Amino acid sequence: MNATVKFEHIENKVIDLRNQKVILDSDVAILYGVHIKEINKAVKNINFQKAT
Repeated sequence: MNATVKFEHIENKVIDLRNQKVILDSDVAILYGVHIKEINKAVKNINFQKAT
């Protein structure tokens, strides 16, 4: 996917949760054009690499 996403489109997806700015996995998946499962798998891989 080589489409450019406007900042305003991303900014609208950011929510405040316990004083942290977050984007839901479903919104990230839509932005990247992938399934939610792939986003969650990537996050797990990153967290696993940090732990080792």
